[in-house]
Amino acid sequence: MKKKWWHGKTAYQIYPKSFKDGNGDGIGDLRGIIEKLDYLKELGVEIVWISPIYQSPFVDQGYDISDYYAIDPVFGTMDDMDKLLLEAKKRNINIVMDLVVNHCSDQHEWFQKALKDPYGKYGKYFYIMEGKNGNPPCNWRSYFGGSVWEKLPGYNNLFYLHMFAKEQPDLNWENPEVRQEIYKMIRWWLEKGIAGFRLDAIINIKKDLRFQDFPADRADGLCAGTKMLQYAEGVHEFLQEMKREAFEPYQAFTIGELFDFRPEELERYIGGHGCFEAIFDFSPHMLGGSKKGWYDRKPVTPNEFRDAIYASKELSQDIGMMANIIENHDEPRGVSHYLPEGEINETSKKMLAGISMMTYGLPFLYQGQEIGMTNKEFRSIDEVDDISTLDEYHVALANGFKEDEALKLVTGMSRDNARTPMQWSDAPHAGFTEGTPWLAENENYHDINVKEQQNRKDSVLSFYKELIALRKNPEYSEAIVYGQQMPALTELKNFMGFYRRGNIHTLLVLANYQSKKRTVTINESAAQILLDSCSEESGMAKLIKAENRIQIPMEGYQFLLLEIKE
Repeated sequence: MKKKWWHGKTAYQIYPKSFKDGNGDGIGDLRGIIEKLDYLKELGVEIVWISPIYQSPFVDQGYDISDYYAIDPVFGTMDDMDKLLLEAKKRNINIVMDLVVNHCSDQHEWFQKALKDPYGKYGKYFYIMEGKNGNPPCNWRSYFGGSVWEKLPGYNNLFYLHMFAKEQPDLNWENPEVRQEIYKMIRWWLEKGIAGFRLDAIINIKKDLRFQDFPADRADGLCAGTKMLQYAEGVHEFLQEMKREAFEPYQAFTIGELFDFRPEELERYIGGHGCFEAIFDFSPHMLGGSKKGWYDRKPVTPNEFRDAIYASKELSQDIGMMANIIENHDEPRGVSHYLPEGEINETSKKMLAGISMMTYGLPFLYQGQEIGMTNKEFRSIDEVDDISTLDEYHVALANGFKEDEALKLVTGMSRDNARTPMQWSDAPHAGFTEGTPWLAENENYHDINVKEQQNRKDSVLSFYKELIALRKNPEYSEAIVYGQQMPALTELKNFMGFYRRGNIHTLLVLANYQSKKRTVTINESAAQILLDSCSEESGMAKLIKAENRIQIPMEGYQFLLLEIKE
């Protein structure tokens, strides 16, 4: 693999609305991010992706952009953005922005002009089609529920396509004028000094242009829009053109959000001549899902989590790097999602941290992950702001669940779990704001916050710092960043083990993915402990040598990183 500048880094996602409020209005902003740059540097982060800060009506929390060249006033000004870029550069932090170009806001001037003349120039910027006797052109379901088609105001039989909310009309990538407008905007931002982009929902830019019906998969008579993606051909041509005309001249870092890529095409995405530098590894997130809706999801077991990662790395590591995540702004908190209810504690949180940070790929932390923030307990659907959660709540009701049952079923997956304010301290509103936060904070901020963990050596935050520092350690970084990942001890249930074999060092990860103690035997003659998640003397790992084997008593949820002496 050709070595890239970003390979040995640790990345961090900021959801700006909830990260840090710099002016007391209850909404996080650019000044708040600037204020916390030293915190990120101390953590060891060198790449920061900021979710959308463009001008927006906020129907979908900024993923509905009305002006790609403007900062929304709730986040600050373009001067604030320039200052952020300057201060980040001083700290060797690369800023990555969100690129949302599958769709824009219905308030964008392009769509407003299309409304006035749907058969004119700007009408061709979108997918505007005639319906079938007043009904939508086809039966695709949007990601947020309901048809992907919405009637164009003032026209009886004209519809526009929106894969997401109706306020997010899809841009017509078949139109070369649209593509050139997008490339011009990308170059404008790269000229300002950002390091690159995270590409939102990017595989959706290519549609199945037959716009045909598919068999319904729910009682609403609609079919998931993702079905269409199985038949859409030609997305790589669009992506390669964007790479040539916008990214490559600036050596931009690009990371794609792809849920529905075809495994056999992975090399076309992240290989030596791929469309992107990396894509996110969503394989664990896909576990337990159901076409029926969130109400029908199944809990993720330790073995499923382990096997998904094994399979993903077997597929990807000889091709390129994927980004390892356990949570982001669209997912519930990782510790609440991947750990059994009642077993979420600092030890189990450290285990997940160790797995994520030592797995082959680019580690991508989400704000609050480094202190082990958990899901929020929602007591009423009125406390929920997320458009997707509200849709799934109504899906559950339509399938016979009572209101309290539906609330419990959907809030575990709610995107609002990750969007509650960052927990900086035990001060009012978790130290996030001096005002009233736009979304209520998680009540457990008194116990889980940065201030409490910052100087405690056995905290989750301190463990993340150790993991990040080890990735940068010149002695071991080659094995951690580039070493081949090979499964180990696969016969053990509720356990995850794997080697990272570098040119000089061989490391072995051991994670006891259960609350019960166990003794693990490895067929090695010599080893030393590099990292141990248990700080108490009673839980510290002991290596018991017996001939050419080593026995290791492990506590529940203990994480160990060993160097194997060969």
